[in-house]
Amino acid sequence: MSSQHPIIAVTGSSGAGTTTTSQALRHIFRSQRLTAAFVEGDSFHRYSRPEMEVAIRKAQEQGRDISYFGPEANDFNRLEGLFRQYSETGLGQTRRYLHSFDEAVPYNQMPGTFTPWEDLPEATDLLFYEGLHGGVVGQDYDVAQYVDLLIGMVPIVNLEWIQKLMRDTSERGHSREAVTQSIVRSMEDYIHHIVPQFSRTHINFQRVPTVDTSNPFSAKDIPSLDESFVVIRFRGLKDVDFPYYLRMIDGSFMSRMNTLVVPGGKMVFAMELILAPLIEQMMEHKRLGREGSWLKR
Repeated sequence: MSSQHPIIAVTGSSGAGTTTTSQALRHIFRSQRLTAAFVEGDSFHRYSRPEMEVAIRKAQEQGRDISYFGPEANDFNRLEGLFRQYSETGLGQTRRYLHSFDEAVPYNQMPGTFTPWEDLPEATDLLFYEGLHGGVVGQDYDVAQYVDLLIGMVPIVNLEWIQKLMRDTSERGHSREAVTQSIVRSMEDYIHHIVPQFSRTHINFQRVPTVDTSNPFSAKDIPSLDESFVVIRFRGLKDVDFPYYLRMIDGSFMSRMNTLVVPGGKMVFAMELILAPLIEQMMEHKRLGREGSWLKR
């Protein structure tokens, strides 16, 4: 963690809704006139799409699985190195993974490839990461230790699978069968490298639908926010003003001492209401030149 070069990370698996959180945070950055260095988690994949297909086939021939959730397909050491460098200097390098033709055409590249590594912009107020592994920890890497505010996006798993199926078939051109096989193949990595992160987060936003999602593989649409509740769990944050949130968010209630539940349609509002003051506190800590984590004030 760094008081002068803070890092905010939104972590969650593919289809978990990290983009919604990112949009809320970008709005907060604009409102507070903050300049962020943006980093996409997919840029730390180890393989391009064609290379990944080869790696998957080789792994299957050896009787094992490989997925984008696990360490074999990602360079966690380089991601940790970026977070460490940024926390110390405010500098670093990143690139983009181009998922679709729309993303790839401006770079004159094919989908499933990477742009060249480039320097992050200088003199940024913070680094903002969105991806799969903002809080990942393993035997020889610890990305989470450098994150000043770690936010988890964790829909219940059936909803997560529905969102992934809909997105990957409609936006990325994959077949439903291919996406289903990807979910099956990635399950071990999901359990060991994605799920543990949500015990390290400062805040989790978990969307729970109130409609039947018992067979996600036959779903024809994604349950709407109005058909959901959002469970918000806080960890390691002092003086959380729950009475204020309950007054401000109609239909909200407390389910545990550290857990706020809000109607799904209020999710973005709740995110901004909760996260904006935390980011203000983080930036005040930076402006005053205080040492140590802003969470310990």
